[in-house]
Amino acid sequence: MLANYLEIKPEVKKALEEGKAVVALESTIISHGMPYPKNVETALNVEKIIRENGAIPATIAILNGKLKVGLSEEEVAYLGKAENVVKTSRRDIPFIVSQKLDGATTVASTMIIAALAGIKVFATGGIGGVHRGAAETMDISADLQELANTDVAVVCAGAKSILDIGLTLEYLETQGVPVVGFKTEELPAFYTRKSGFKVDYKVDSAEALANALKAKWDLGLKGGMVVANPIPEAYQMDYDTINTAIEAAVIEADKKGIKGKESTPFLLSKVKEITEGKSLEANIQLVYHNAKVGAQLAVELAKLG
Repeated sequence: MLANYLEIKPEVKKALEEGKAVVALESTIISHGMPYPKNVETALNVEKIIRENGAIPATIAILNGKLKVGLSEEEVAYLGKAENVVKTSRRDIPFIVSQKLDGATTVASTMIIAALAGIKVFATGGIGGVHRGAAETMDISADLQELANTDVAVVCAGAKSILDIGLTLEYLETQGVPVVGFKTEELPAFYTRKSGFKVDYKVDSAEALANALKAKWDLGLKGGMVVANPIPEAYQMDYDTINTAIEAAVIEADKKGIKGKESTPFLLSKVKEITEGKSLEANIQLVYHNAKVGAQLAVELAKLG
């Protein structure tokens, strides 16, 4: 039945059948994360970086109701320009599919579709998490529950700094999701290399990461792993500047009553406006860095069979 819903690009399918390295990529960053044409340019560069580091890229989206694993350049461009693409998480998939709509996948839905295709590594910008004020709103990203249940490693620049990072880490701990720092003992906070919070483990090579993942899944310990990869030092933003911008954005979102799936795009857009575009450049560079590390991890994991 899965074949009725899932369409894997021939290049990706061949790589998976041959046990080669494949890296999944989300599509929300294209349709909801950045302005056109920067979004399309960034997405294609990310694919290029993955290839340069020995893996095959598989950008994931839902187009005309089909779960697509691996997109053409034309499909990436379409996602970058179309205005009716639905931001799609786990709960949305049945409706986007059955109504033959176009959907841009979040971290959660990208993990689901990657797992259906047999892809074990996914590179993104930052994961969702527990939103500020969640004690009253219960606004917690579906990404966290997916990390608890779906066997995909997520290479990211930590949790988006618009979130309550402390509560996000508590939630992940409760769900048994390892939060691993790639060459760092401190969880990065998306735009900055520091957050004030420690990771569970520091790992210094893609090989060591792959060994830990293999042991986890061989032992039947379901769920993913957060591979926290800090933004390169040259591109990180000033810690106080970005936090001041985020505080202002959160206050404005609260005043306007913006909640749920609309909150992250609004906050990121507002932070970009406040920082005069500097946050967008930082966002792009951290995604490139995650793509590189994701490809290296996928290569090492493929060696282990």
